[in-house]
Amino acid sequence: MSDPLIHPDIEAHIAATPLADTHEHQHSDRDWVENGPADVLCDLLATYVSTDFLGAHCDIPALDRAQKDPEIGVRERWDGLKDEWEHIRDTGYAEAMALHAREVYGIEEITGDALEAAQPILDGLRKPGERLRLLKDVANLDHMQIDGGSPLPPDESGPDFFLHDISWYSVCVGKPDVGGMSRQSGVEVNDLATYGQAMEGVFAKFARYASGVKAQHAYDRTLRWERRDDADAERVLRKHLAGTELSESDALCLGDWGWARGLELATEHDLPFKMHTGFYAGADNMQVDRIRAGHLCAIAIAHPEAKLVCMHMSYPYESELVAMAKQFRNIYADMCWGWAINPYAGLEFVRKFIHAGAANKLFAFGGDTGYPTGALGYAAQARKWLARALSMEVRDGFMSVARACEIATRVMYENQRACFPVERAQAALREVGVE
Repeated sequence: MSDPLIHPDIEAHIAATPLADTHEHQHSDRDWVENGPADVLCDLLATYVSTDFLGAHCDIPALDRAQKDPEIGVRERWDGLKDEWEHIRDTGYAEAMALHAREVYGIEEITGDALEAAQPILDGLRKPGERLRLLKDVANLDHMQIDGGSPLPPDESGPDFFLHDISWYSVCVGKPDVGGMSRQSGVEVNDLATYGQAMEGVFAKFARYASGVKAQHAYDRTLRWERRDDADAERVLRKHLAGTELSESDALCLGDWGWARGLELATEHDLPFKMHTGFYAGADNMQVDRIRAGHLCAIAIAHPEAKLVCMHMSYPYESELVAMAKQFRNIYADMCWGWAINPYAGLEFVRKFIHAGAANKLFAFGGDTGYPTGALGYAAQARKWLARALSMEVRDGFMSVARACEIATRVMYENQRACFPVERAQAALREVGVE
């Protein structure tokens, strides 16, 4: 059924335009084939919708059984969730799950019978190469940037499609994995000077193959940054190397020092620095005073040449991020995961952004999923709500259909290609090849 809120020409343009995927946690092709979801219900619940079930006071054992116990029949497991489903089915997570069911399995209404009937489809998809086909050909993704793993070796199933970020999480939280950094760089870390050299070695080894640098330290500390003296950072690093448990203030000191050095190296190597801002995954654990993008003003001022990508539209601080992207040349806004968190907020965010900020600094999509089927559903949701947002702009007389389609192309594909070194990474990965 056609959506009456969406202009058909905008809908057709957005459907045909490749969508750059700036953020995922995708498992490897081998893991998808060998250890992927056992049945369709397990697949549908492998995204963030489980936390909405918990928010609706779903019985935790029932949710665990539905997610993890294929020995119990699909009908029985789904029946244990149906009451809570009625509570949450209008949320963004639930909508993404419904689109996942429809786009991958042809399920229009989720029932036990429909889930059982769709099992042969999942069995057919869990084969080598199907992961790439779903993402590239069905979801029409241009490329995918993955948080986790390493830029090398290339993904054997799609070496120039699956790109990876360099992780700077442990550095930013002030508890760096110096052993791993030493193995990657060949530099033994025993003081602040060698710590900096090891960082340089990591970038020298991986930067040309990477899509960006990523830190999700907002889960463990404030996003507020302060400039730190070398002497203070040296003192804390020596404690860390000695195995001493760091206080919060010490960890922030070392984290701020390493965060700034990572930004400098990222800038030297033309890599955007991607940061989790806003809403947490999971349940009952969010520290709202840590997560606002506004805390990044000091580091944005201190590093004007860096590209700072604020992820997840900083929900629930979206308007703050719009203002920052307008004020700072080096702040970019990424809607990855944002459509699923709150699609209506995403719609308003797009409209506010294009009336306040430069249209070349907005990125429309990242799925934040582990399986290709989930990413396909999240991509369908992003296309739907982006089309609604731009159709409303046309309906309200703010722009023409042609201008709406131009903006769609920018935020879906062109902006990401301009900001992230996609072509450089793809060429470097093709040179390495796969065994």
